[in-house]
Amino acid sequence: MKKLLALVLAAMMLLSVVGIAAAEDAKTLTVVTWDATTTPYLIAQKEAFEASHPGVTIEYVDVASQDYGIKTTTMLEGGDASDVFMVKEIDDIIKWQAQGFAEPLNAYVEKTGYDLSGFVGTEKNYCVGDELYAVPFRSDFWVLYYNKDLFDAAGEAYPTNDMTWDQYADLAIRLTKDGVYGTHYHTWLSAVANWTVADGVNTLADRNYDDLLYFYQLYQKLEDAGACMAYAELKAAGLHYSAAFANGNIAMLPMGYWYVSTLIGYNQNGTCNFNWGIAAVPHAEGVAAGSSFGNLTGAMINAKSANKDLAWEYISWLGGEEGAAATASVGARPAYVSENVAAAMSSVAGFPTDETSKGALIPSFVGMEWPVAEKVADIKTIVNEEHTMIMAREITPEEGIEEMNERVAELFQ
Repeated sequence: MKKLLALVLAAMMLLSVVGIAAAEDAKTLTVVTWDATTTPYLIAQKEAFEASHPGVTIEYVDVASQDYGIKTTTMLEGGDASDVFMVKEIDDIIKWQAQGFAEPLNAYVEKTGYDLSGFVGTEKNYCVGDELYAVPFRSDFWVLYYNKDLFDAAGEAYPTNDMTWDQYADLAIRLTKDGVYGTHYHTWLSAVANWTVADGVNTLADRNYDDLLYFYQLYQKLEDAGACMAYAELKAAGLHYSAAFANGNIAMLPMGYWYVSTLIGYNQNGTCNFNWGIAAVPHAEGVAAGSSFGNLTGAMINAKSANKDLAWEYISWLGGEEGAAATASVGARPAYVSENVAAAMSSVAGFPTDETSKGALIPSFVGMEWPVAEKVADIKTIVNEEHTMIMAREITPEEGIEEMNERVAELFQ
């Protein structure tokens, strides 16, 4: 009996030691983000990372979306030691770097041989000088949506992934007949003139807006031809682009990739019942096919984190191929570009099955809608004010661009 009791006690001690070791191996990584319980890609990322990293738990710290920039900065200024902060706006990472809150990442990239090429240049928006301070994991770049049924009825070939803006305009005019609009422009600046930043040279904060003239003239040509709804009509009706395209009488729509999930849902619930596809947005002469613009979401390691190596493992996974596949699995657009990621995105139920739509998932370049720049908030106000007057035809495109150039120049005098 004594021998049996000794064996039982020994076994219990062994199990206890094993349990303590397992507990010591278990790690929790705190990730500050927004809308953690309602955002499908955050749920998918957490599940996939934990499944591939046994013993690691991702614990989200949920901050209200509308207050994210202010509250997270307050947290960091107060010495918060959460391991990872997701980056909602590009200027947040620049601000956090200047305040010493962001861990420099070049050494981690070099040590692990991390491949940045899949970000097609977007990671540079998270650099200060030559130092990287965050890894992008989402990028909602813009594509061209089109109604296949309207193209079929008109006997026109579908848009390709290599189409110039002039070819697009000619196509839109040909498609305009019998109550059908060849294309649609939402009222935003981004829907009309932001295409200039897709060349990787121009930005909306470079203080010269002559490059916008072509796109305003193109828009007015289409509006004059009746190939798109008039700006004044859209403003008066308050018509949203999603409802406009879902009506079924618009052949093409330049819009952000986020609209894909909306269209899939519309087809499933009967809001729209036509066949649609996507293509790369048209490009200017001399600009590479597949060039676009968009926005970024990324992840930063807190300089005060006690788990920096694990935090790097997480954010590098998040931005890389495996994390991108998890993001794509729920229809969200990852920042990482590859054939495998495109395959995961196109496999989502309801996504178009044609090769052009799949090819549009692999952009050649993605410029930023608004870069981080001095006085960028003031610049945005000026450019958008002049945009509104140009679109309302209160002034000509030439007059509006001259005003943009002069007013922005005055900010720096």
